[in-house]
Amino acid sequence: MIRSWNGNTPILHPGAYVNELAYVSGKVELGERTTVWPAAVIRAEGPDGAVTISSDSHVQDGSVIHSEKPLTISHSVNIGHAVVIHASSIGHHCLIGNNATLLEGVQLGDYCLVAANAVVLEGTIVPPESFVVGVPAAIKPLTASQKELLGTVAEGIFDNVSGYKDSTQSN
Repeated sequence: MIRSWNGNTPILHPGAYVNELAYVSGKVELGERTTVWPAAVIRAEGPDGAVTISSDSHVQDGSVIHSEKPLTISHSVNIGHAVVIHASSIGHHCLIGNNATLLEGVQLGDYCLVAANAVVLEGTIVPPESFVVGVPAAIKPLTASQKELLGTVAEGIFDNVSGYKDSTQSN
């Protein structure tokens, strides 16, 4: 469902995909080949709330992105299942593992891997090429194999869209 909030209507690039069971409201902009899967929620509220998600980024099932301040998610980001994001920025080629939480004001650099179930505390600034793990999250250097994985983390996900579009067409 796409819904206006307080006069702000989401802007979807014609090549973006939002599943009919997802909810997107407020000042939200989704880039080319961006996907939002079932039960995901993206809400921008308040006078300063805004969410911008660049091209080839993906919000998996059950994730919640909520912003009362500007939040920018760069290109080629894969947000896993049931992730909660209140951050201010996420760099390109990042993977946020299932059930991870990024609290208010988190700034995640480019090529970061956030482990499943990690909790990144409020205001944390994560440098580029970091592995973030634990509760509360510890920041470690990214290994070469982890960086290689992040180079391809968003590839192929958009290809799944065609199967969903085909299933909604009448015969």
